[in-house]
Amino acid sequence: MDDYQAGLEILRKMLGTERAEAVVQKFRSLSPVFEKEAVSVVFGRTWSRSSIDLKTRSLCSIAVLASLGRLNAMKINFTLAMENGASLEEIVEVLLQVAIYAGYPAALDALVLLDEVVKSYGKES
Repeated sequence: MDDYQAGLEILRKMLGTERAEAVVQKFRSLSPVFEKEAVSVVFGRTWSRSSIDLKTRSLCSIAVLASLGRLNAMKINFTLAMENGASLEEIVEVLLQVAIYAGYPAALDALVLLDEVVKSYGKES
């Protein structure tokens, strides 16, 4: 299986076929080249590695994205984290760590976005 197919498989595992396809289509609508690279590299080469579980990978991603203020990617990763078994309490704990090391404004922005994602999470399923 090539990296792209592995990436599609892991996305489907985390989000289900319909929601995974929506993510892929969104990336593709922005740039087909970006979509292929993101699916192949991010999901096919990295998220599919077995050294750490998907929940841990999700929580690590949230910490980095919140620290960098990458709200669009963070929104996707909040959903991935919940789908990968992370509780709201665990996500908030990660954001408390972000507050200490990246600043309270970064954590606050992430918490505001998390609130939005949680409110819409059940509606998307």
